[in-house]
Amino acid sequence: MRIDVHNHAIPETALDLVGREDVYGVRVQGDRWSGGGHADFTILPSFTDPAAKLAELDSKRLDGAVISAAPPLFLYDVEPEAGEALARETNQGLAAFCRYDPRRLRWMAHVPLQSPERDIVILGEAANMGCVGVEIGTSIAGRRLDEPEFERFWQTVESERLPVLLHPAYNEPSNGLQPYYFQNVIGNMLETTIAAERLICARVLDRHPQLQIVLVHSGGYFAYQAGRLRHARAVRPELAEAPEDPWSYLGQLYFDTITHDREALRYLISRVGAERVLMGTDLPFDMATPEPMTALEEAVDGDTARRIAEENPGQLYRFESEGD
Repeated sequence: MRIDVHNHAIPETALDLVGREDVYGVRVQGDRWSGGGHADFTILPSFTDPAAKLAELDSKRLDGAVISAAPPLFLYDVEPEAGEALARETNQGLAAFCRYDPRRLRWMAHVPLQSPERDIVILGEAANMGCVGVEIGTSIAGRRLDEPEFERFWQTVESERLPVLLHPAYNEPSNGLQPYYFQNVIGNMLETTIAAERLICARVLDRHPQLQIVLVHSGGYFAYQAGRLRHARAVRPELAEAPEDPWSYLGQLYFDTITHDREALRYLISRVGAERVLMGTDLPFDMATPEPMTALEEAVDGDTARRIAEENPGQLYRFESEGD
């Protein structure tokens, strides 16, 4: 079973909530979304309709997906009560979305990380409803995931054995990224790299050795830049307390296949190992890999492609428990 682990949805009830309540700063007009700290985009049917989602998967030669909330739903900058309401609506909607075909669809929880005293409660509710992972932003409206206030979150996801997918969010502004779409093209990759390397340097992964972190967009620049961090650790006092070698944490990291470049994908797989790579698409956003299976098959042999698209995601996200 070929499984996409980076695939987004916007449950109808969550869409109605953010479009109706001014507190979220989102405008939904017809099939267009604007606001919420994201570039405007078209709400395609596969965001909201599970039948359209499955048809889209079929068209990409994929059999299943682990569905996560579209990042515009993070909305970590709203008040805690509004964040909690949105998280509950999103999780209930994702659970209902995946019940349409539970053989092919799983879902990740959304939690209101702007409110550390509430996120654990919401996470427990989502686990009871059957989530198989958690999706969070790389930045919580400017706060970083290695800060002490998030320690209980890491403890909880580790104890629940829920993989955590890090998705770029609240990228810090840079004049050099304008007026082009570089906030996505470059900024997303940088944001993922920052989040991953901070978790390593702050020793979050040391404190929680059972954590499994999924890095989207091929892990940002990590696979190409970790050697520089390793060198800096040896010569810079700012990194004196950091681990000696970021590569030693590969056992806790996964990387999706989104590179949009065959040779880059080959390098990623050769550097981190096929066992650490998962099929990912970013569907249904326009930055998704157009033909994900073809891109994978052009980069690697058939056995490796099968491992990345079938075995790895099936094991990590519990598809094998259903006999798929």
